[in-house]
Amino acid sequence: MTWSLIAKDVDGSIGVIVASKFFACGAVVPYLDAETAVATQAFCNPLWGTEGRLRLSVGEASTGVLTDFVRRDRGQAIRQAHMMDKYGEFAAHTGSECIDWAGHLLGVKHSVAGNMLAGPDVIEATSAAYLAGADLPFAARLIGAMQAGEAAGGDKRGRQAAGLVIHRGQSHAWLDLRVDDHADPLNELSRLWDVAQERFVHFANAMPDRAQFSGTPTRHQIDEEIAMAEARRKAEGRGSRSHAVEFG
Repeated sequence: MTWSLIAKDVDGSIGVIVASKFFACGAVVPYLDAETAVATQAFCNPLWGTEGRLRLSVGEASTGVLTDFVRRDRGQAIRQAHMMDKYGEFAAHTGSECIDWAGHLLGVKHSVAGNMLAGPDVIEATSAAYLAGADLPFAARLIGAMQAGEAAGGDKRGRQAAGLVIHRGQSHAWLDLRVDDHADPLNELSRLWDVAQERFVHFANAMPDRAQFSGTPTRHQIDEEIAMAEARRKAEGRGSRSHAVEFG
């Protein structure tokens, strides 16, 4: 199942985005930390994610960690994974028994891997669109890249789920969106990103972090930024894309 993209933005943000004809793929594929990322897929081994994230975060190289996992795991032939270490170096493994089409592509600041795909065009189109989207916000760039892979054939079985996680130098996520069961999960993920920009992103930007333990401890600035975003949206003739229901 599945194809995914790991990338590091110019500001140091790290993102993993995944799509699949598999329920809740966003819950089982991405593992991120402040400076590292792992995507474990095909017959996922979550230990490749949890142990990998820990080892990468303390400075082990991605190639060494992945080589060790392949050596230790008797199921390595049905596993697929790619990862980025804290130095920005990528490594990938596509097991010999992963279902065609299966393979990976390593770039300088990103990597793409997939299995059970329509063909190699899927990861090539994903990579090319990511490279072409440098002027986009990071989340939109990741989503657009995966939509290009979908247009090239995507998961040959169909569509069901997608997930996007972005870390901005912290152990906790700045953004974590999932579409677990949907006929068009990447377009739904794009809608959720639009909704996130209405209120959630302003809240996330004010959250505490290691540099500022209290973050933004009052509502004034957050409320002001939300109001400004709403005014811009209305001036541009764009309504809310939220499905929320309000009472009162």
